Amino acid sequence: MKCVIGVDLGGTNVRAGSFYEDGSEAGQSFSNSSNAQHGVQAVMEAIAKTVAEAEAASAAKPESIGMAIPGHIDDTAGTVVWAPNFGEVINGVFQSWRDVPIREPLSKLLSLPIHMGNDANLAALGEYRFGSGKNSARCLVMYTLGTGVGGGVVMGPESVQGPASGPLVLLGGNKGGAELGHTVVNYMGADCSAGEYGSLESYVGRDAIMKRTLLRLGRGRQSLLPEMVNGDLVKLTPLHLSQAADLGDEVAIEIFEEVGTMLGVGIANSITVFAPDVVAVGGQIAKAGEWILGPARKTARNTAIPSLYRDAKIVVAEQITEAGMLGAAALALQG
Repeated sequence: MKCVIGVDLGGTNVRAGSFYEDGSEAGQSFSNSSNAQHGVQAVMEAIAKTVAEAEAASAAKPESIGMAIPGHIDDTAGTVVWAPNFGEVINGVFQSWRDVPIREPLSKLLSLPIHMGNDANLAALGEYRFGSGKNSARCLVMYTLGTGVGGGVVMGPESVQGPASGPLVLLGGNKGGAELGHTVVNYMGADCSAGEYGSLESYVGRDAIMKRTLLRLGRGRQSLLPEMVNGDLVKLTPLHLSQAADLGDEVAIEIFEEVGTMLGVGIANSITVFAPDVVAVGGQIAKAGEWILGPARKTARNTAIPSLYRDAKIVVAEQITEAGMLGAAALALQG
């Protein structure tokens, strides 16, 4: 089978592994520091090193490389248009990447063709091909819940009018689209790091969840959560909430109901716009499962157009841990 390398470039680490065209691993995956805030050359060297390790461990010779990168990515130009978590400090001020060439400098370090795309868009493509989309969904919408909220839309050829072959990843006119986490669900609501108010991310991103939790505990509510971190509430994570909810903790369950409700508003909007048959919710926070998806489904059911909601299956993504690498591999396989 055809073999490619999938690269997941993150703000902390860069991961790479080789995969066959059915999504199975062709070798061990590797991870190194991405050097995200040490300049372009340091990042390029980290990517090249990790790819070389994956290539050396591959049972078959890889034909190309796919890269999942957070930010606004232009694969045609081979550039990162904007990536707020990558850059370097210049004259005491952090300068994020803007219009940074990626393919050209990497091509000097690697011998394989390089394809690149936004990490959330590619996670959706990977989920379409190797997860709940079963490589046959008419339309898959994916949300990735983590520090931020990413989104991706993948359409089968029957979901568009006119000649097409697929799957088709929605990028938009300037190739920076499908930012579902920044759709507004409560105008003039909570502020968001991207500068807008009331975005989905400002309610269901990691920081929003933990702020909501600390506020609830600050009101004196009884909960298992403080005991889980020996009283050091700074160490609380969404995983603790999930564990507490499984134990019947009232505070944790309430938080997830509120988060799921807001997520459901966002999902309902996506259902109304894209009419997907699969809505996959991924990212580490999605491991809370039905604590979030239950209220999300209820809200989406009461908000989306009924005939469109009827055909939408809202599920936890099957590919969470390897979503970035698999999505990048899926891009490389498409060529």
